[in-house]
Amino acid sequence: MFLVLWLTRIGWSAAMAGLAVSVYGLGGLFASIAGGWLADRFGRRRTIALSMFSSAAVLLALPHARGTGLVLILAGLAGLTSELYRPAANGLLSDLIPAGRRVPGFAIYRLAVNLGHAVGPAIGGFVAEHSFVWVFTADAVTSIAAGIVALTMLPEGRRSTREEEPVGGFRGALVTDRSFLVFLVATTLVTLIAFQSTASFPLQVRASGLTSAHYGLLMSLNGVLVVLFELPLVGITRRLRPRPVMAVGIGLTGIGFALVAWADTFAFFALTVFVWTAGEIVFTPVAAAYVGDVAPEVLRGRYYGAWLLTHSLGVVLGPGLGTALYAVSPGGLWTACAGLGLVGALLVLASPRPRPGKAPCGGAVAG
Repeated sequence: MFLVLWLTRIGWSAAMAGLAVSVYGLGGLFASIAGGWLADRFGRRRTIALSMFSSAAVLLALPHARGTGLVLILAGLAGLTSELYRPAANGLLSDLIPAGRRVPGFAIYRLAVNLGHAVGPAIGGFVAEHSFVWVFTADAVTSIAAGIVALTMLPEGRRSTREEEPVGGFRGALVTDRSFLVFLVATTLVTLIAFQSTASFPLQVRASGLTSAHYGLLMSLNGVLVVLFELPLVGITRRLRPRPVMAVGIGLTGIGFALVAWADTFAFFALTVFVWTAGEIVFTPVAAAYVGDVAPEVLRGRYYGAWLLTHSLGVVLGPGLGTALYAVSPGGLWTACAGLGLVGALLVLASPRPRPGKAPCGGAVAG
């Protein structure tokens, strides 16, 4: 989250800082592929622990690095190690929670994550005003603690063997699943928008005369809103058809970032955060449950890896493209966010229905 601010503080240009975030996302891209395979074959619990311990080592080294090549290598490794756990974590939740209850299950999971986000960025923003080294060190310490918890307290979850897989394996299942492929394209578009929050959004905040501490508070507001409103809203969205719900979420994300073009005060920036967070709250729990419901059980980790790959593509492409466009035309960037949100929403609505025989998402009809 603070990678762009740290790099610009040590003298990197906005475009180069955006490149570093994209390299981080490239590491996350490989993490989605490897993490999905490890989740299915190596086990959910051990994959999560591996991710936590290895990311701690990289985070301890990163703030001491100098030189463009070394920083970019460590940024890529940070993305690989810190994102490796995601397919396993999502797969473990779907293993443990039966179909029909997964939307609230993922909302509760996100509540736990965002309780940390509600506090962490605000503290990190104030700490970053004095030392970015301590920001990265604290992140490493919490990763080590999470790895210990994973090894000692989490259940193992589902594991699969090659003999259990359908003919053609994961690749064969994926290429014939047209509905899921369209869903992946749509979610790639929404992540292109959402990850402006780590690249162009902080640059717009700073250009308006605000500080790193203000940016930290805005990102904490995102976490607070998720904590306060996601579970109550899930009580409604779990009863609705998932595709229209996801389309609304994508549209709200685009609108929220489009409003950044007019933001010039902390209060206005907070309003934009409120709108794009509403999109996140509507979209993400339903989408996470949708993947678990449509995935073949023996390929569940890799289906989640494919979905999380769209997250990584957003990190790889979004910051670099966003900061480059921002350098030319800030207004053009935020208008493009609105356009991508519209296209993503329409794709979800127009996608084919999931293949027959799949479990319904969150208690609603999977359509």
